[in-house]
Amino acid sequence: MQTGIHPTLHPVIFRDANAKKDFVIYSTMTSEETEEIGGVKHYVVRVDVSSASHPFYTGKQNLVDTSGRVDKFRAKMERAKAAQAK
Repeated sequence: MQTGIHPTLHPVIFRDANAKKDFVIYSTMTSEETEEIGGVKHYVVRVDVSSASHPFYTGKQNLVDTSGRVDKFRAKMERAKAAQAK
């Protein structure tokens, strides 16, 4: 293995916000937020979707609407139905 060409690996906690689950692995990613586990400093990287919350892996379909897009769509459809009825 050649020296000086490989990226540095760091202990990282990938934290899934939806499933409230942590994955502790080594990665090249870093962040400003850190957490200490067993005397070792780990970087904390927050993710929206992981294997703990993705429908492909869980078999459950769940709707995560963070910006109100579904409500806007439903309101738009109601206005369209009302306009069509007139």
